[in-house]
Amino acid sequence: MLDILKSIIVWLVGIVYLILFFPLTFAVWLLTLPFDRERRITHWMLIWQSVMLTWLMPIWKISTEGREKAVKGATYVIISNHQSILDILLINRLRYRFKWISKIENMKKPVLGWYLRMADYIIVDRGNKESKEEMMEKSYQCLKRGTSIMMFPEGTRSADREIGFFKRGSFQLAINAHVPILPVVLDGSGGVLPKHGLIFSTGHIIKIRVFDPVPPESFNTDDPDILSVNFSNFMIEALKELRGKS
Repeated sequence: MLDILKSIIVWLVGIVYLILFFPLTFAVWLLTLPFDRERRITHWMLIWQSVMLTWLMPIWKISTEGREKAVKGATYVIISNHQSILDILLINRLRYRFKWISKIENMKKPVLGWYLRMADYIIVDRGNKESKEEMMEKSYQCLKRGTSIMMFPEGTRSADREIGFFKRGSFQLAINAHVPILPVVLDGSGGVLPKHGLIFSTGHIIKIRVFDPVPPESFNTDDPDILSVNFSNFMIEALKELRGKS
């Protein structure tokens, strides 16, 4: 019962917060539209809104390690495992400059879809081959312009909080653009708000760990399928370590 009450408060605070900040974000987006083609200013506004929103929600503890591993000004394909919708806020807390890859379904959601459009994040219809090809091309061009790309290689949230099959797209991008891969492993968000869940659970510690970037010279393969398996295995072991398992 206590979790239900806390969940109602969290959802209300989150919704009110987003609605209140939307006019400001829209105004800044409109004013910077003529000269901020990469939508960097809008992105940073969303980053700091995520930081503030998680700070306002003291029902969970967040531990972050290795944020400094990302070199300022460097370009990466950033990958992370995916347990909960909260992961978007958690990744934003790292305060990196990147473009999100988001599924087209998110564009249809009020407020969230508007934010995605204003930040000019890259959208993909996972069931459409042409859309996936367009996503890959846009992402490649972003990397070449010096803007990192953030992807969840599983493509969806894990129902059991374990790391699932990695799709090849993010690894194909890193190979094609010849940029390092920055692995991020997180745990605990699926316990706070699991896939398809609406009730926030308390008593969980959310952990985020950023690992050393892996340069393309260390990939040891030009096959994205092999690379995806290698990173999947690495991150599975990293998740066990994060949980304190041998």
